[in-house]
Order: sequence, then structure tokens, then C-alpha cells
Amino acid sequence: MTPTSPRFIAAIDQGTTSTRAILFDHAGSIAGVGQREHRQVFPRAGWVEHDAAEIRDNTFAVLREALDAAGASPADVAAIGITNQRETAVLWDRATGDPVANAIVWQDTRTQDLVDELAADGGVDRFRARTGLPLATYFSATKIAWMLEHVDGARARAEAGELAFGTTDSWVLWNLTGGPGGGVHATDVTNASRTLLMDLETLAWDDDLLAAFGIPRSLLPEIRSSSEVYGAAVDPLPGVPVAGILGDQQAATFGQAAFDAGESKNTYGTGNFLIANTGTEIVQSGSGLITTVAYRLGDDAPRYALEGSIAVTGSLIQWLRDNLGFFSTAAEVEELALSVPDTGGVAVVPAFSGLFAPYWRPDARGAILGLTRYATKAHISRAALESVALQTADVLEAAASDLPAPVAELRVDGGMVVNDTLMQFQADVLGIPVVRPAVIETTALGAAYAAGLAVGFWTGLDELRANWREDRRFEPAMDDAERAERMRLWRKAVEKTFGWVD
Repeated sequence: MTPTSPRFIAAIDQGTTSTRAILFDHAGSIAGVGQREHRQVFPRAGWVEHDAAEIRDNTFAVLREALDAAGASPADVAAIGITNQRETAVLWDRATGDPVANAIVWQDTRTQDLVDELAADGGVDRFRARTGLPLATYFSATKIAWMLEHVDGARARAEAGELAFGTTDSWVLWNLTGGPGGGVHATDVTNASRTLLMDLETLAWDDDLLAAFGIPRSLLPEIRSSSEVYGAAVDPLPGVPVAGILGDQQAATFGQAAFDAGESKNTYGTGNFLIANTGTEIVQSGSGLITTVAYRLGDDAPRYALEGSIAVTGSLIQWLRDNLGFFSTAAEVEELALSVPDTGGVAVVPAFSGLFAPYWRPDARGAILGLTRYATKAHISRAALESVALQTADVLEAAASDLPAPVAELRVDGGMVVNDTLMQFQADVLGIPVVRPAVIETTALGAAYAAGLAVGFWTGLDELRANWREDRRFEPAMDDAERAERMRLWRKAVEKTFGWVD
């Protein structure tokens, strides 16, 4: 690269609780950040919504903040990458650019009746061979179907071609590239693979699936690769190409340089997500994991992965903070947990939205078990923190039966990995090293990498591998007998949450 070349790639990380923009330099280091939280809307139990207009406005704002923080101008930016909360469904008016309703978030469970109705013919695995996914409220298709039936006039307007659907990557891309004035309506293969509407082999929308859910094809974005130029931004980075899109967990995997079969990562965010790369092979799980697209670069063959999705981890700590008032900042949970030597027999199972992998139990609900008069908020906080690692251990054990070789070490990322107590306990209950990278913002970094590859900012995957640096390695220090006992008691607690919803 010459000195006059653009110095940065901009990554937009449109997450469940906030939207960030980060400028990365050629070494993958952070040069500037902007971040804004958006409201979490809970109209009733089990419903979770976002105001997509707020997310749009925040996206423009954080891009400006990141530029200012880096002392940069649009001319310094070679390309923009987007990563996003997956499965969250946005429905908007093509002419005005306004959302027709709040976005329905991936955690939302209002569509369980529709899931049950569809599963009555063929079970929850009715579409798994084609999509890699079980029927569940988690994925986008039932959310779209719900909005078409319950938002006034939505079905007629959708069938007339007046409305557009997208996960939040599509919403951000459309707005960045002009919105009603010519915005690009597209998504990438990783996000499309989370809708229950795309065929994993053809990487195309499937007419039989669209018919099953009653969704007009005219609503849907074009499916593109994860790394290509989709269009040029209009504001606030006029003329800069938008050139990378990856769903957040696939982006974190890419940012961890886990490009090849057998490589994996675990992200600790609102939920936890383990992704194990299976290369060009589509592997159907026999143990509760889902099959997804890992990434596709340009016209290359797609790469696939197995994923273990856990709905509630970081959001459990937020719940202790916001709903129960245990502490004022999430970072304080570590100090509170360390103020007691153990959980005092308390277990916390955060099945707020049912249980995802490996159980897939929508009838489960959250529980605090083992309470005695001895228990304090410190014991509950420690049990909550430990539940993050124990849920991950469940998923990793499930993955072991699907993968050709066991995971030798776990690369981790996400906001919670700064918690050393959690990372050590994770290594202890897994019995393998847990490795934290120097740059933990791997979700945004992965989106930046995808965009940078598309415009030649980076030359190839080997250059990206060379950027990865280890920060700290946590070695297991728990003996096998104690590890087995911890897992036995955890699974006993999990089973107590089953069947709460009739």
C-alpha cells in the first residue's frame, strides 16, 4: 500500500444492544470507535423488539464518531463492512424508508404457536435437511409471517411489492446506500442461512419454504457473497464502497482467523455462540447443533459450520443489573462473585427465551435453584457467571459427537471475555485451554476483513492469519472428578426448567 492509499476499513457492528463503528488499520488494530445503545422494547412477556429507525440513526451517528475519534475523513476509508445481530426481522416501506413496525428481535418467542403448527407435519426437523435449522422462534421466517398477519395492511402491501424485509445487515446496507433514493436491497449468505428460507446447497431462496411460511418473494433481498462490493455509501462516507457483510457470529469466526475446517471460536455477548468450521462440507448435526454458512468470498465455494447457539449469557448479567439491581455496572459482577468462595449450592438457568442448543426446549423458563437462607446476591451472581461457562460446556460436548476431532483449545471473544474469573472457570469446566486474542472486537474485525479483501486492502487469508495475536491463555486447573460433578449438578438444574410453559 502506498502512503496516499486509504488507511482504514470501517466496520459497522449492529448488535442486539448497541451499534458500533470501528476503524481498523492494516494491522487489524483499532484506530477509532463510536458506539450508541438502542432501546430494548418488551411489550409483553416473551416479546422483544427494537426501533429500526433508531438503529438507522445510530448507525450514521457512530460512523461520524469513529471518524472523529481517528481524526479521519471519508477519503481515509477504503471500504465499509457490516456485521449484525442475526435473525432479527425488519419490515419497511420501500418508498418512504420507514419501518412499518418495530423489528422483532431474535430472542422473541411470540411465534411459538406458528412453529407448533408447522411442526405438526414433520416435526421440528421438517426443514432441517434443506436449511440446517430446526423449526424455532429464533429464526426470521416466522417473524416475517407474524408481521404480515398482524401489522395492518402489511400482507397486501407486501404482495404489491411496496414493502421490503431484511435482517439488520440489509436494513443498514439499504440506508447507507441511499434508502428510498436507490438503496441496495441485499444480504449475504450467512444471514440468509438464518431465515429458514434459504437452501444451504443452492444458496438461493426456496419456493417451497416461502410457500410454507406464506412469504412473498418480492419482500426478500438479493443473496450475495460475504465479500464483494454491494454498492457505494451515500452518507456519512460518500462514495466509499460497502464491500463486506457477515452475520455477527460468522464475523467473529472470521475475525479470529478460523478460516479452515476444524477451527472454532466461542463468542460471549448477549448470548454465547460456538462456531466450528466444517469447510466446504455441509455437516448435519445429530446432537442439537445447527448447520450454517460460515462465509463465502466472492465466487469461491461457500464454507459451512456447525453452531451451538445459547440465547442468554451476557443478557443475564444485564438482567441482574437492570431488573434486580444487584450492581450498577455489568463489570461489577466479577467482584461480587469473587466475594464468596462458591455458589453456596445455588444454580441459575437463564432460560428466558426457552433453551437453545443443545436442548431446543421452548417450554423451558428461567430458574434460580438451590436457594437457602444462606444464599445472597453474591452467590446468585457467581452462579449466573458460572452458568455462562456451563452452557458453553454443554454445547462443546454436543459438538464433539459431530466433529471428526475434538476441539483442542477454545478461542474466545466478545465483551465478557475481559472477565478473567469467567475465562478461568470456562477452561476448568472444559478441561482445555481457553485463548483470548489481543483484539477482542473480533466481530467488527471480521466484517472489516471481509470488506478489505473485496477491495484489495488485504491480499488474502494468510495476511489476516498473521494479524492474529494471543493476549492470554487460561489453562484448566480443575480435576476430572470435580468437573464431572459440576456438570452433573448443572444438568440436574437444567432439567428442572423443562415443561414450565404448557
